[in-house]
Order: sequence, then C-alpha cells, then structure tokens
Amino acid sequence: MSKKDLKEVKKCSGEYVLAVKDTLNVISGKWKLPIIGTLLYGKKRFNELIREIPNINPRMLSKELKELEINGIVKRKVISNIPPVVEYELTSSGKSFRKVLDVMVKWGLEHRKNIIGKSSK
Repeated sequence: MSKKDLKEVKKCSGEYVLAVKDTLNVISGKWKLPIIGTLLYGKKRFNELIREIPNINPRMLSKELKELEINGIVKRKVISNIPPVVEYELTSSGKSFRKVLDVMVKWGLEHRKNIIGKSSK
C-alpha cells in the first residue's frame, strides 16, 4: 500500500479516524507525552527521567519506555552493564512528534486563557 498524503486521508472519514486511532495507540496514557516531551530536550538516563517527570514511579516509567520503544518512538542504549547504565533518546519518528506537541501546547495555552477568562466573568 502506498503512503497517502493528508489531503487524500481527509477525504475519507474512516481513514482519518483510523490515523487518529493509530496515533493515540502510540501516545495514549498519562505518561507517554511527558516522557516524549522530556526527551525532546536530549538523551536522558532512567534516573534523570524520574527526576524530571513529577509523580512518575520507576515501574510505570519502565513500562511506558518499553511501549514507546516497541512503537519506534524511543531508542534504548546500554552504556555499561556493571553498574547498569542505560540512556534513552527519541528516534527520528519520536523527534518528528515535536510538531504535534508544539500545536498541543499552543492550543492548551489558548484554551486555558479562554477558560480562565470565562470563569472570571
């Protein structure tokens, strides 16, 4: 199957919804976007991610990193075995997600401003 461009996909609501579902399957959950957002600023070791992502526990971080790795968003690199040192970074596909996050941040800021403006009236 050849890759379709966005204009073609938008013509078919079924394909549009499927593409959205595919994206959500990769990024769904409370922690995947914060992990991706943190890794957009460079490689991180496991403990650095724990420190930079508030309230995530090690078990959940490990689970989410494995899922992101399976989906080709995060790359895991073993630096040394004794002591175990592992570094995580985004793949090119993960890095391309910056565009999506930037739009989400812009929307979130505008939405927050609108909601706060309505509640103060």
